[in-house]
Amino acid sequence: MSRRPAIDQQRFLTGLIGAPIKHSASPAMHEQAADALGARCHYQLIEVAGADRVQLHSLLDGVRRLGFAGVNVTFPYKEAVVDLLDELSPPAAEMGAVNTVVVRGQKLVGHNTDTTGFERAASPLVAESGHGAVAVIGAGGVGKAIAFALARLGVSEVRIFDADRAKAASLASLMHAYRGISVAGSVADALRGAVGLVNGTPVGMLPNTGMPVPEALLHDELWVADAVYSPLWTPLLQAAKAKGARIMTGRELAIYQAADAFELFTGLKPSSSDMGRAFDAVMERRSAPRMQPDTAV
Repeated sequence: MSRRPAIDQQRFLTGLIGAPIKHSASPAMHEQAADALGARCHYQLIEVAGADRVQLHSLLDGVRRLGFAGVNVTFPYKEAVVDLLDELSPPAAEMGAVNTVVVRGQKLVGHNTDTTGFERAASPLVAESGHGAVAVIGAGGVGKAIAFALARLGVSEVRIFDADRAKAASLASLMHAYRGISVAGSVADALRGAVGLVNGTPVGMLPNTGMPVPEALLHDELWVADAVYSPLWTPLLQAAKAKGARIMTGRELAIYQAADAFELFTGLKPSSSDMGRAFDAVMERRSAPRMQPDTAV
């Protein structure tokens, strides 16, 4: 089948800023989505740890000058980049967190596709559980996006817990326009009577093997989701599954946020199925047993 000439010549340079990001499946998803449309995309991992405001500004200026269509932003910079951008979409401005920066002419425009992606991913679980209360662990960049997504899905209560109570209180204040927003004093308080639990922290992401929630608080009447996908089955999800809880891995969030970001970068609507196959291939390669030790190349 011949490709459409109007798309065939299009090439896009995109990428991801954050740390650690070597396990990211984003390059495979974005590049496969472009290939399926007859376009070309190079998705560059830009791993920078401990960048301060000046360094982030320099990175973003490079994105603008080097011909990028845009970049994704991940931990720990989703909030730090907000004040460095020229414009924000209304949802990104509302929550004060950005995971997608689009280059429009000479302007850098911030969006948040974590929110739209999580809405799409979690909608069936929220509906099946009667829109009951959900505990959100973590009030950082991804935690904000998840909390706003749940509020827009109409859950009866979003209970926010963060080890830094001031961060949780700040997020609750940002969400004043929504009903049923509360700050929990502990993980146990957040989960008391809740039907859902979402981990919006990096706890459980490789090389970390911890759990953001004590195993004893998990049970079979919960649905449990994790924003982490490296590994796909985090310690939290393994423990929750063992208790009989319904599970949502980070797969759907990863795919849907990437699809929404790709469309913002390129103006082309990607296939979520194609991106899902690319994601699954990355996960399969990562889990395959090594036949021999790694060697330098």
